[in-house]
Amino acid sequence: MQLEKITTSQQAIEMEDKHGAHNYHPLPVVLSKGEGVYVWDVEGKKYYDFLSAYSAVNQGHCHPKIVNAMHEQASKLALTSRAFYNDVLGPYEKFATEYFKFDKILPMNTGAEAVETAIKIARKWAYEKKGVEEKEAQIIVCENNFHGRTTTVISFSNDENARKNFGPYTPGFIKIPYNDIDALENAIMENKNIAGFLVEPIQGEAGVYTPADDYMKRAKDICTKNNVLFIADEIQTGIARTGALLAVCGDCTCENHCERQETYTRPDLLILGKALSGGNYPVSAVLADNEVMNVIKPGQHGSTFGGNPVAGATAVAALQVVSEEHLIQNARKLGNLFRRKMNDYIRNSNIVNLVRGRGLLNAIVINDSEDSSTAWDICMALKENGLLAKPTHGNIIRFAPPLVMNEEQLMECVEIITKTLKDFEK
Repeated sequence: MQLEKITTSQQAIEMEDKHGAHNYHPLPVVLSKGEGVYVWDVEGKKYYDFLSAYSAVNQGHCHPKIVNAMHEQASKLALTSRAFYNDVLGPYEKFATEYFKFDKILPMNTGAEAVETAIKIARKWAYEKKGVEEKEAQIIVCENNFHGRTTTVISFSNDENARKNFGPYTPGFIKIPYNDIDALENAIMENKNIAGFLVEPIQGEAGVYTPADDYMKRAKDICTKNNVLFIADEIQTGIARTGALLAVCGDCTCENHCERQETYTRPDLLILGKALSGGNYPVSAVLADNEVMNVIKPGQHGSTFGGNPVAGATAVAALQVVSEEHLIQNARKLGNLFRRKMNDYIRNSNIVNLVRGRGLLNAIVINDSEDSSTAWDICMALKENGLLAKPTHGNIIRFAPPLVMNEEQLMECVEIITKTLKDFEK
């Protein structure tokens, strides 16, 4: 039996619609090639990618250093399972723990797996180190969070589209408003069984909702004071996306962590994914110090593919690219420029209310209701004009290009965006 070859976009769309589960609603563009900040569809039309696979492709599409590392390792040894040692995992673990300044790393594959892993570690730590009675541990989360779509994660989501008819739900979570330090403190003070506070430094799926500058630091201080683990989900915001290595680094632009206490809010558990491989391979991880990570013993957690040789080689190359190509500084510089140019446009706009974000993780809020089609229609028009973006929460459009973009390319993209928006002005 031979694989049917795709020759037109419509053929690919119809094939997916017929044979695949309808669990996504993609923009109607069929991509077949990517390089740097660009992607091409089946017919050969070229686009700027302003989504970066939800920030997985921070280092750009098909970065040669990352692809070569992946190919070279795959041609030697791809998988052993963790039943045996391999000669890549240890060096990768050493590199990553020194890069992010933690004692230990637990490698997994996908972001959702890493979140589940962090939840398990936090609960086990609460029972074995904090003295919480078994099965009584609670984890505080924020409203409008997005940490994945597993059964456990949707149990504490307030996205009814993701939750409805998937119950019964997993207990053990307390939901509070995001960016509300009093709500966090009250929740911790009212319950002696709190294991951790799981939070996104910037809520990406919620529309790039950026909290107060001191929110992360104050939240960590409250957690530390009350012996609660501060768990940072940096799957989307980490690896240079926000103009720092991690969003919790604040204003620090060092290539690796300098641990300047005035800017860096150090998590007790750090969750990474997406750009940890430059989008080339499923790689995720949870990092922590020994006092927390050592609660995990052999046989208590794992994955057949977690920590495989290809993943390790790919992740090392991806992190090296971040440092070698100064992607942190570039994201910060271009992000500031993007928001400045968009604010210039918004001053005289009726269709856009505001732009917000940090680094090259930004969003514009469209002046229409969440149930309107305006943001989708704008993204369709952007596609026709050579730029790919996607709405979130109905009336918000997220803009997150690869961090290898240069200033000339960014300005061309700003021109495409503003030209497109002008066609929708009332």
